[in-house]
Amino acid sequence: MRIILVAALAIAPLMAQESKQAKRLDEATAVMSEIMATPDKAIPKDLLEKAHCIVVVPGEKSAAFLVGAKFGTGYLSCRKASGTGWSAPATIRIEGGSVGFQIGGKETDVIMLVMNEGGEKKLLESKFTLGADASVAAGPVGRSSSAQTDAQMHAEILSWSRAQGVFGGVSLEGSTLRPDVDDNAKLYGQRLDSREVITRSAKMPKAAARFVAELNKDSDHEHMNAAAGSGQ
Repeated sequence: MRIILVAALAIAPLMAQESKQAKRLDEATAVMSEIMATPDKAIPKDLLEKAHCIVVVPGEKSAAFLVGAKFGTGYLSCRKASGTGWSAPATIRIEGGSVGFQIGGKETDVIMLVMNEGGEKKLLESKFTLGADASVAAGPVGRSSSAQTDAQMHAEILSWSRAQGVFGGVSLEGSTLRPDVDDNAKLYGQRLDSREVITRSAKMPKAAARFVAELNKDSDHEHMNAAAGSGQ
C-alpha cells in the first residue's frame, strides 16, 4: 500500500503538468478557431497559406506602471518539408517591454506569421528580438491581403493581437522570442529547442493534435494537398 501511495505521489505532478500543457494548447486552438471564424475580420487566408511558420500565444499577459512589461507562453509550428501540413508544435516564450504611461494590466492573444525562409531560420535560433534581428510589421485583416502596404509585403514577420474581443494588426518591435525547453520537456519527454522539435519531425503529442488540425483547417492544407494530387 505504501509503495502504491509513493508511486501515486510521484506521478501526480507529472499528470498536473501534462494537464496544464493540454489546457494551454486548447486555448491556442480556440484562439485560431475564433479568429478565423469571421473571415472579414480575420487573418487573410492567402497569407496563412503562404506562411512558413506560425506562432500563437493565448492570453499574453501585460502589466504596467509607467514602464510596461509583456510576457506569455505559446506555440510555434512550421510547414513540414514534405508539404503534408504543419509540424508538431514547439513551446515558445514572448518577452519584452514598452515604455508607456499605463497603469493596470490586461491579457492579449497574439498571433505571428513568419513569411519567408530567412524569418523561419531566425525564429528557430535560440533567441531573437523582433525589429532588431527580424523585420516585423502589423498584419492586415480581411479576406485578402491585397491591401498590404509595402512594409507589410517586405516584413519577415507579420503580427496581430486580440484584446477584449477586438482583433487587428499590431507591431511587436522590441519583443523577444525564445524556446521554452522546460515546457518542451513536459510535452516530448526531453529538453528540446524549437529547431529540434520542428526539423526532427517530433512525434505529435496527443495534447497537440487538435491545435495542428486547426492550423491545417484554417489554411485549407488538406484541400490544397488533394488538389495537387489530382493535378488541379
